[in-house]
Amino acid sequence: MREGGEAHYKDPHARPTRSLSDFRQYNPHPTRGMSSAPAPGPAPASLTLWDEEDFQGRRCRLLSDCANIAERGGLRRVRSVKVENGAWVAFEYPDFQGQQFILEKGDYPRWSAWSGSGGHHSDQLLSFRPVLCANHSDSRVTLFEGENFQGSKFELSDDYPSLPSMGWASKDVGSLKVSSGAWVAYQYPGYRGYQYVLERDRHSGEFRTYSEFGTQAHTGLLQSIRRVQH
Repeated sequence: MREGGEAHYKDPHARPTRSLSDFRQYNPHPTRGMSSAPAPGPAPASLTLWDEEDFQGRRCRLLSDCANIAERGGLRRVRSVKVENGAWVAFEYPDFQGQQFILEKGDYPRWSAWSGSGGHHSDQLLSFRPVLCANHSDSRVTLFEGENFQGSKFELSDDYPSLPSMGWASKDVGSLKVSSGAWVAYQYPGYRGYQYVLERDRHSGEFRTYSEFGTQAHTGLLQSIRRVQH
């Protein structure tokens, strides 16, 4: 009862009133509409090499291309490898020549870990470079039966442990185009045999003949292929 005899009763069904300041103070999505820091990019590629198995002996760390580990790192041989970041391709000889070996993030305590099965077994790795265009979530390649992108073709965006079982009629690949990412192809099903690292930023992604797959390629025999992990 107010003074002067005027009565005011509270309506039990009335909704509470809120001021504009009440709404300004409440924000169920405090970060929406606000600028945020850009997501960090991938860490720079890096790997460490040892001249003895099981990460023993002299070591050398690489962050970029190395055409000759003996001259740059002082190692006469490489017996174990640890890839800290990115993906790398190692070569049997200096100047990125000879058999290729893909090295993805992880530990390689001895030569058998990178040589795989049914391929060229080598404990000699003398040159290295990072695979900078690797993108596992966005990798595309087109295989052609003949050289210069002729004949039957097969477009891929996923790993194929056996090309023949997936419908590729020929045992050989005459040429190929990498539209995005990086791939490693193998001679035999199950990712066995010689390895060929095929990148979008090499030859502009166009490999017109099997001899461009690698300096050690003497045949177009390819029966499995997968995306490079990074």
